[in-house]
Amino acid sequence: MLQKKFKQAALIPIFLMVGFFIFSAEANAIPGDSLAAKKLDNATCQTCHDGKSELTTKDADGEKRSLHVINPDKFGKSVHAKLDCVSCHTYIKNDKAPHKKAATDKLPSCIECHTDLWEKAKAEGLSAEKPRLGLVVENIIGYEKSYHARPNEDEPNRPNATCHQCHNTHEFNVPLRDSPERAQWRLTTPKVCGESCHKEQLEEFAGSVHGKAVLEKGDAKAAVCVDCHSSHEIGATASSQVRLAITDKCGECHEDSLKTYRATYHGQVGALGHAYTAKCFDCHGSHDVRKLDDPDSLMNPEYRLETCQKCHTDKKPGMRTATEGFVTFGPHAHGGDFEKYPEMWIATKGMVALLIGVFAFFWLHSGLWYYREWQDRKAGKAPPHIDTKGLVLDEKKHFQRFPVGWRVAHLAFALITMTLVLTGTSALFSHSTWAPIVSDFLGGPRTMGLIHRVAAGLFVGIFLIHFVYVMQKLLRSKTFRWFGPDSLIPNWKDLADCWGMFKWFLGKGPRPRFDRWSYFEKFDYWAVFWGVNVIGWSGLMLAFPHVTASYLPGWVFNVATLVHGEEAFLAAVFLFTVHFFNNHFRPDKLPPPDIVMFTGTQSLEEFRHDHPAQYQRMVDSGELEKHLVDAPSTGFARSSKILGLILISVGLVLLALVINGFLGSF
Repeated sequence: MLQKKFKQAALIPIFLMVGFFIFSAEANAIPGDSLAAKKLDNATCQTCHDGKSELTTKDADGEKRSLHVINPDKFGKSVHAKLDCVSCHTYIKNDKAPHKKAATDKLPSCIECHTDLWEKAKAEGLSAEKPRLGLVVENIIGYEKSYHARPNEDEPNRPNATCHQCHNTHEFNVPLRDSPERAQWRLTTPKVCGESCHKEQLEEFAGSVHGKAVLEKGDAKAAVCVDCHSSHEIGATASSQVRLAITDKCGECHEDSLKTYRATYHGQVGALGHAYTAKCFDCHGSHDVRKLDDPDSLMNPEYRLETCQKCHTDKKPGMRTATEGFVTFGPHAHGGDFEKYPEMWIATKGMVALLIGVFAFFWLHSGLWYYREWQDRKAGKAPPHIDTKGLVLDEKKHFQRFPVGWRVAHLAFALITMTLVLTGTSALFSHSTWAPIVSDFLGGPRTMGLIHRVAAGLFVGIFLIHFVYVMQKLLRSKTFRWFGPDSLIPNWKDLADCWGMFKWFLGKGPRPRFDRWSYFEKFDYWAVFWGVNVIGWSGLMLAFPHVTASYLPGWVFNVATLVHGEEAFLAAVFLFTVHFFNNHFRPDKLPPPDIVMFTGTQSLEEFRHDHPAQYQRMVDSGELEKHLVDAPSTGFARSSKILGLILISVGLVLLALVINGFLGSF
């Protein structure tokens, strides 16, 4: 019995030692080491981080600072309310302050967390049920490419801005779109951007029309930072892509202004993907946009010339200093408001009337001609009878219709005109999908503009050479009659022939007998004179704006731009429809092409058919044989046909591009 009691007494010190070690271990243990028994929940965290605690912690420099405060009510309404604090702050293992962080521990990462959540949702097939997770990842991708994600210049080890600088991660909750809460949330944007980083910009914004509407009137529809700069894909405003994107953003609110801006050269260059011309903010300011009558507005008449001279200055290569006329240029002028833009209204109505009149007449003319000629061919009707009075002709011979000089000039005009159409309409229809491709292929708007001006100079040069040559030859001729059958000057016979053609179209009379030049050929010829003057002078005024504005008011630029583009459109469409039809696509010309402008000759049969009056006149006078030549060689004729088909094909492609651009304007 004594032995048993002795053994029990001997165990007492052992139990005491074990108890002492257990107590010591528990007293010195880190609370986080027992998280399996007790979870570190949000309630525990908020005993210190609820704003009521006076506890402080030390930052990396050893300075005391207050603990980060979490408003329990706002956190409970946030998108992160269902998450535990330690879900993001994974390095926190206990409730002991200050929380120690090991070198291998990671700080909370919005990017990592949301990316992992989205990948998990996709792996579980829940992406359709959780689309907002995908939207967040899209925003992350945009952020990572943005200016905010770039290393800060002063502190390269951190980005310019992080998620939590814009979003209060403990209170963050984006209200539903179009809800009253969403409107109020928008109004906080300038404060978030301005007070944290962009104080100077916020000060400018506060005095602008946008800022007064937002900050003073509480107008949630007015523009805030993210409307112009976007929310996450914020880029450096010096980049062309960002400048163009901001311009488009302006147009989302100011749709009519963007449309009229696009009609100017400034806007056309922008639509082609280049940002070196004036954008909205270059003229109106960026953060300090003000009304025009505001004394501090960049567009106030008192300062407008100075604003123009920021870009239009001799200090910039290829530019000239803006002169007084620039002030009255209308960057948003259009033809729909007579009271505000009377000159544009008149010019617009005049050009529309011209376009409708020309196309209505000549397309009707071509359509009826096609119908009548096709019907005559089906009926086997013979061409008008020609009285040769026993004249014996070698039908293998050809009639010499055009000398070499005319043919070379025609080919040069064709090539130059197509170049002008391609380069000019690429600017005119810069909004189309094909125009930027053409512009980039040609080296950009500057190079394309240079090509356009060189081609225009060549066109005018050839035109002047032709005009001087013809005039000196006619003035020296003793037999030429200005209104005779060999003259290109319109006369009363042309009017009679035109009327006779319409009667023939409708089966009310015989086909007119044309002399050397038909009325439609004369129209083609004199249309060049009209086009050179209208397109040429307007283009010259636009090419040298500083000279133009020294003598003429600024609205001249608006009218010149309109007239230059519309007349060029008229010329291009007329050439590739009416002119092509008259010379290549009439039933009696099929299959195309007619190669008389390449070989200079045509068969006697074709000559008799096209110009019976001239043929008869030359037969009667005995002069026909003097103009007969051998038919062009097979190789020359074949080469001429190939060249003709190439030019026609190019013309039809240009026509398709022009029509596409025109239809895309509506």
